[in-house]
Amino acid sequence: MTGGSVTDVPPRELEERLRDTRAKLENDVDLWVATSGPAGVHLVPLSYLWDGSAFLISTPRASVTGRNLLADGRVRLGLGPTRDVVVVDGTAEPVDLADLPPGTGDSFAAKTGFDPRKLDEPYQYFLIRPRRIQAWREANELPGRDLMRDGRWLG
Repeated sequence: MTGGSVTDVPPRELEERLRDTRAKLENDVDLWVATSGPAGVHLVPLSYLWDGSAFLISTPRASVTGRNLLADGRVRLGLGPTRDVVVVDGTAEPVDLADLPPGTGDSFAAKTGFDPRKLDEPYQYFLIRPRRIQAWREANELPGRDLMRDGRWLG
């Protein structure tokens, strides 16, 4: 950007924001995962696979994140830098490798460069279904930042 600050840029309309957010969900590889539960509040970066409607993550079953998600499936995800952020509130459910659709483990490994199936430590897959998705770049995009409510895309 030349001359002027980022805040000089007008806010994106809903359709553009939806398009940008869907592209980020499809193309990014990593996100921040925030959980809380008996093991405490925890924030970790994890890789993910987005299938168009849900995120697939994998973490050690015995980790704080794994224990929190097993005890209470509420989760918050964050993607992107602070000036182009996507925040997702969702519900995670544990999924065993055998219960994943055929090829999903391979797709996860190919997208993320990480294959939990090859590790000695027991990893758990979690399918995260978004309930709310928000996206904004600057304060001028805070109004209208909701892109999904109650699991349904707006627009």
